[in-house]
This record gives sequence, structure tokens and C-alpha cells, in this order.
Amino acid sequence: MPEVRLIPLGVGDAFSARHYTTCLALGVDDAWLLIDCPHPVRKMWREASLSALGEPLDLDRVVGVAITHLHADHASGLEDFAYFNFFVLKRRPLWLAHPDVSAKLWDGLLSAGMGRMRPSPDGVPARKELDDYVDLIPLSTSEPVECGPFSIECRPTIHSIPTTAFRIKVADRTFAFSADSAFDPTLIEWLSPADLIVHEATTLPESALHTPYIRLAELPEDLRARMRLSHLPDDFDAASSVIETLQEGRCYPV
Repeated sequence: MPEVRLIPLGVGDAFSARHYTTCLALGVDDAWLLIDCPHPVRKMWREASLSALGEPLDLDRVVGVAITHLHADHASGLEDFAYFNFFVLKRRPLWLAHPDVSAKLWDGLLSAGMGRMRPSPDGVPARKELDDYVDLIPLSTSEPVECGPFSIECRPTIHSIPTTAFRIKVADRTFAFSADSAFDPTLIEWLSPADLIVHEATTLPESALHTPYIRLAELPEDLRARMRLSHLPDDFDAASSVIETLQEGRCYPV
């Protein structure tokens, strides 16, 4: 059975001064799925793959991007990702998102920078649409969606804008990601069958947007053993955490 690997490109929250913001790469054989896509995605991927694998990988190795939500700390690299594929790789990459998440992807996020393209210095700008750059695949809460060797399930989380958590099956292993969410026991139950779970955490004792670490620390030991923490504020004390924190550029078996 091929080895399934997780490489964190970034593990910080939106305001981190120490880390890149949260972004994950899930891989099997030569195929990699990005989970979210903050800026600067090529630099993040190069540094993380060089550290974890001993070789610098580029976006040509990415078979798709699964998007949890459109906050900048998760989605600010999508324009660069699309343009690099368009101009350099000469291909239309696959992006995957639930329709509630992608509803404002073009008009609310990308069209300002990508909606017009001038073919020459004196040419008339041509209007562009999202499907000129990428193939957007809708995710479903009722059935898994395939992307290369990856099978992706999603469900909504409790956050300020439409956001989905993921369960991703590949090569007989299951990886789960909470995405951004207030503490939600039903979400944790949905994530819990996975072989490896990444859950966000905040040091705030209560939060309407994120999950307090103290609530995760109360989970059963067998669940905590399969869980890793990400989306961490800079004041998070990893040394005293009863749940292991993710490290950028490290390779984790799933």
C-alpha cells in the first residue's frame, strides 16, 4: 500500500508573526492535494517540501486545491496559484469547494485582479471569468467527490462565513481537517473516524469563531493521540500541550 503523507506548509493563525498561515499538503505517490491556499503559496510549498522530502516541489505536482473558506489567511494565494498555472504551466488546475464556499470566489475575491487581461501594451483588455483559469469542482455534503486519488467529503463548520471541514480518503487511509470552527462536538464526532485529524485551536477560553484549546484537551486520550493542532496563535505553549502541534516542513504519516 502506498504511503500517505501530510506536510504542513503553514500552521499559524491569521495574525501570526512567526509562521505562515495554515495550509496543508496531502500526498500519495507523486500526487499532492493542497488544503487551502494562502500567500505566498509557491514559497511555502518549496520550503516545506525541501524540509520534509529533501527536494523542492512546485505547483506542477499539485493535482487540486480543496478550499475550506475564503478568509485571506486561507485563500489569499489563489490568484497567484491560478496565474502561475495559466502563464507558466499552461494548464487549468482543479479547485474544489462547496457551492456555499465558492459563491463569492470570483465576484467577491478574484475578479478585481483577474477579470481583465490586456493581450498587448496597446491592446483592448479582454474580459475573463473564473473558468478561463481553473476548473471548479463542487463539493457535496451528501457524497464524496473524487480528485485524482483523493476522495473528499465535507460538512459545514461554525464560522463567520461559509466554511467546510474535510474528510479525505486516499490509499485506504483517512485524513480529517476541522478548518476554522467554534467548538462543535458534532464536528469532532464527524472527524473522529479518521486515522489523522488536524484541528484548529486558539488560546482564548471562549470564542465564537475558533475552538479553545482547553476544550480539545478534555477529549478522550485515544482521540487526542490521533489529533494534531494547527491555526495556532503565537502565544500557544506547544511544550505543555497534551495534543501534539503541527510543525511546518515536517512529514507526517497518515
